[in-house]
Amino acid sequence: MTDTRGVIADLTAEAEEVDALVAGLADHGWDMPTPAPGWRVRHQIGHLAFIFRIAGLSAAQPEAFVAMTKSLANVGFEKAVEGALQEYIHDPAEVLLTRWRAERDAGIKALAAVPGDQLVPWLVNPLPPYVLACAGMMEVFGHGQDIADALGVRPERTDRIRHLVGFAVRVRDFGYEARNLTPPAEEFRFELTAPSGALWTFGPADAEQRISGSAEDFCLLVTRRRHRYDLDVRAKGTLADQWLDIAQAYRGPAGQGRRPGQFGA
Repeated sequence: MTDTRGVIADLTAEAEEVDALVAGLADHGWDMPTPAPGWRVRHQIGHLAFIFRIAGLSAAQPEAFVAMTKSLANVGFEKAVEGALQEYIHDPAEVLLTRWRAERDAGIKALAAVPGDQLVPWLVNPLPPYVLACAGMMEVFGHGQDIADALGVRPERTDRIRHLVGFAVRVRDFGYEARNLTPPAEEFRFELTAPSGALWTFGPADAEQRISGSAEDFCLLVTRRRHRYDLDVRAKGTLADQWLDIAQAYRGPAGQGRRPGQFGA
């Protein structure tokens, strides 16, 4: 997992897809409710702008990033994110769009400038720029999906989501940790079909615990934008089946998730 150039190009493209969803919105469109309770379109874009801002700070000014995270130690990151949203959501739509674009571009540029073998500080452990960019893909996919759902649009997925799939496999245990459960030592096998029809595989070929199905649906599962019962993602083995209930590709609280049948077929 060291192809920083490739993931940066794909992260840029995915972020531009989200930009295209909101670029032509009238002011009232920014206040449309999204499936995330209490979050409107402007909240989704404000959150993404903040995430790219701190990713850029981590890459370009690591000492400043460390100082910032230390200052948040007594607050907690979740509350800090909620507080940061207030810096964005009251902006007029045109201002928020401009801020999102500037902070997105600056964050991606800063990540691209970090050598692939160098670590950058992050919220729990230092990460290679590739992994942090993959986490950015997860943020863009999830929050972009919320915006698309609010607007009644179905995003056209491409094989760029491979970075998110690989990241989710890498952080398989986040769902356990979020619920104070002990992750199993047993490895899983993942066999997922890409938008192009290619088969992506991860984990031991002879593993008893297996996850298979659509790579796009897998991404919807691990970002908790769809309920498992509405997805073409299957499990073989008790542990694998249990994992489908708790899968998430981000640290911290799982959130409310989505209800079965919430979005129809």
